[in-house]
Amino acid sequence: MNEQLQPLKKPTRAGKGRTGTQDDIVYAHIFDAILEQRLAPGTKLSEEALGEIFGVSRTIIRRALSRLAHEGVVLLRPNRGAVVASPSVDEARQIFFARRLVERAITELAVQHASDAQLAELRQMVSDERDCFARGDRGAGIRLSGEFHLKLAEAAKNAPLISFQRSLISQTSLIIAQYESGSRSHCSYDEHNELIDAIAARDTDLAVRLMLHHMDHIDSKLNLEEDSASGDLHAVFSHIVARKKPRR
Repeated sequence: MNEQLQPLKKPTRAGKGRTGTQDDIVYAHIFDAILEQRLAPGTKLSEEALGEIFGVSRTIIRRALSRLAHEGVVLLRPNRGAVVASPSVDEARQIFFARRLVERAITELAVQHASDAQLAELRQMVSDERDCFARGDRGAGIRLSGEFHLKLAEAAKNAPLISFQRSLISQTSLIIAQYESGSRSHCSYDEHNELIDAIAARDTDLAVRLMLHHMDHIDSKLNLEEDSASGDLHAVFSHIVARKKPRR
């Protein structure tokens, strides 16, 4: 097995490739697949299959899966392997309750600390999100929607909240993939823009109201019944496999 995994050049919003250690790269791809709702809750994460897909050893795969398990999006089962977490109804309610508390705190702090440069970056993310949905790239749009909330946490300038928010965002994505009803409409970029305006105006009360309304909107789309996404690892990471094939 090839231990020298090269940085996987997955385009990001800023056009940069994936960099870091081997397990950093594997972790980032799996995290994005969850954030984009391409990995179904309950999917078995075979170390052998993932090692083949990414061209690394099982040790590297185990390290990446351990990090994801620490964030609550992967379940490590003794003697049975890892699976993508599949939150129960009660767990989903607890996660959304925690998310509301964290989003309120982040919003209050962002009003105090967000710089003009950070607000401009948030506006660009909303524009990119809108473009993704307009061209039918729903997965990328969903990922950008989640990254918007992570970037807002960075603007709040509170390291523990950033770490907690990262876990909550990915767990929320699993819940939406598992339980969202109807047309599975995305996180509203119009609501994101209104939130940025309130933060830019340094209006804490309005910003908090808009954030809680935004969370109500997401919550209202859950019926706690439907499953979606995919359980086929090779299909989810087909872009990785295709990239590894030699050109003729």
